[in-house]
Amino acid sequence: MMNIESTNRARLKHRNDQPKQNGFTLMEMLVVLVVIGLIAAVAIPQITNLLGSAKSKAAKIQLDTLSASLRYYELDTGAFPTTEQGVKVLWSMTDPDPAWNGPYIRQERQLKDPWGFDFLYRSPVEGKPYELITLGADNKEGGTGDNADHAAIP
Repeated sequence: MMNIESTNRARLKHRNDQPKQNGFTLMEMLVVLVVIGLIAAVAIPQITNLLGSAKSKAAKIQLDTLSASLRYYELDTGAFPTTEQGVKVLWSMTDPDPAWNGPYIRQERQLKDPWGFDFLYRSPVEGKPYELITLGADNKEGGTGDNADHAAIP
């Protein structure tokens, strides 16, 4: 009996002498990577859609802001800018005009839409004092979603 007990104790003692190896198994790491991949596959398209719609909303807000600035310009000078002058006249006046009381916008970058393109401005336009448009992400007429055109209401 003593031999068996001493042998078992020796085995237990031998097991306890080995340093414990803490860490993750390869299988645990693979499971974690798969879970992260699944979360990314679901989350990234949703985030992309939110960013796209945010730019469209920002474009509409910018159009409203520029429309208000055009009205202030018109109040000061008595007319809306011509097509040749464009909306750049809201930032700086190229031809000296004593009635110009600008700048009418806070930053020059407000003259670009959220996608980095210039706003299209025409004045006069039949039936309206001006037309102010952004062509969307593709910078082409027509389109849907992010590529949709947005126009200011004078």
